[in-house]
Amino acid sequence: MKSGKWEVSYIRDGLVEEFHDGIYSFSNCLDFEKPYFLRSCAKPLQATLLLDYGVKLDDKELALVCGSHAGEECHIEIARTLLRKFEISENMLKCGIHAPLSKSMQDKMLLKGEKPSAIHNNCSGKHIGFLILCKLNGWDMETYYEPTHPLQIEIKNKINNMCCVKNVYPLTTDGCGVPILSMPLSNMAKGFENLINYPLIINAIKTNPYIFGGENRTDTEIIQKTNNLIAKVGAGGLCVVLNIKEKCAFALKINDCSMDARRIAIFEMINFLGWGNIQYDDKIHTISGKEVGFIKTTISGL
Repeated sequence: MKSGKWEVSYIRDGLVEEFHDGIYSFSNCLDFEKPYFLRSCAKPLQATLLLDYGVKLDDKELALVCGSHAGEECHIEIARTLLRKFEISENMLKCGIHAPLSKSMQDKMLLKGEKPSAIHNNCSGKHIGFLILCKLNGWDMETYYEPTHPLQIEIKNKINNMCCVKNVYPLTTDGCGVPILSMPLSNMAKGFENLINYPLIINAIKTNPYIFGGENRTDTEIIQKTNNLIAKVGAGGLCVVLNIKEKCAFALKINDCSMDARRIAIFEMINFLGWGNIQYDDKIHTISGKEVGFIKTTISGL
């Protein structure tokens, strides 16, 4: 199993109305393709530093730090508990403000007249983990997001080591304001394969998939519907999937960044490999329910 291409076509009454293509790569063909930014797929890898430094978190707290939460009440409660536990002010978060990813939570807040804050940002768990590390190590907590900060230097070295990256690839600023690395998909997959060495993280994600993601999150759905998989989605059409039992991982990217096409491609890849049997609706319907088309997936390279 190495690298290949994916195509997802939306065919409506015989005509291809949408077409999405992408690539995938497994953890056994390192540095084969061009690099992509890790985006939020980096979060479980970043969280390994907490364990390296001996930070004690329970499973739900660790799952929140590793994931991209949907900003629901369960997520906010754990995030604020973590801040209180380590005596860190919510005002220290530098991830920025956006509405919860959960539509249900957006509706609840609208009805209550509540406005979102940085705690609702899907990256707030990761940023809390960053602040915990800064506080415990005596690093400056105001500038933890800067590329030259000791925390970010440690994260860069740790991720490159876990992902077996030998070359120098571009660095950018992620949507939440912190540095994010780039690398080939195979190296991303290798990093997730090496998460096997962190059973506390594997167990936290596996046993708390909803805390890890939440409402309508593809990675949550994958973990809930399979027995031996963990997955992490990232912006830009990315997803990495680890088979815990097989100790093998793959990363997939949809070139036009379509989240719907990514979801279908990931499910089909999992089913094709025999790693699960995830059912989804591959038919296209009108609002009244009439079937007018279907979704076709094509894989090459395996």
